[in-house]
Amino acid sequence: MSAKREVFISVDVETAGPIPGEFSLLSIGACAVFDPMSTFSCELKPINHNADPKALEVAGFSLDELARTGLDPSEAMRGFRDWLATAAGVEGILVFVGFNAPFDWSFVNYYFHRFSDGNPFGFTALDIKALYMGATGCDWADTRSSKITERLKPILVGDHNALRDAQFQAEVFRLVLSQLIESRG
Repeated sequence: MSAKREVFISVDVETAGPIPGEFSLLSIGACAVFDPMSTFSCELKPINHNADPKALEVAGFSLDELARTGLDPSEAMRGFRDWLATAAGVEGILVFVGFNAPFDWSFVNYYFHRFSDGNPFGFTALDIKALYMGATGCDWADTRSSKITERLKPILVGDHNALRDAQFQAEVFRLVLSQLIESRG
């Protein structure tokens, strides 16, 4: 029996605040780490009007505008689930990859459980910051994106657009993996 193929998916979200349930998931961006042009993105209707003004400012969202133009959360999560199923194929096991993955995963997990029939990623996520710390032996303070990009020099940049950030994260993840492979070589 052979092991299933792992399908690494870079996911980034923009939110109205720090915790799911109390604050809304506003946008999702995702791409296959090793095929970053295979993407999913959407904007969601807020589930309430709770918001940290700084969170809205960073992402440039208006709750009133998203209430008019965003997808219903059930529709958004169904679309995300369908895209993930296609990305994984029959034999694939999905691996959630994120930069500060616990934050992004918590919103995705909550929304999959509340508005769909469970999280296709399961209950785990792979954090790029932690992987980088392990790969380099750096201090936790050196896992900020500015420090990592200074060292790895990715081509893409993060800009708080969930899809572009997911593609940026995928590039950083690939660079960290290549650094790990080189150090083993």
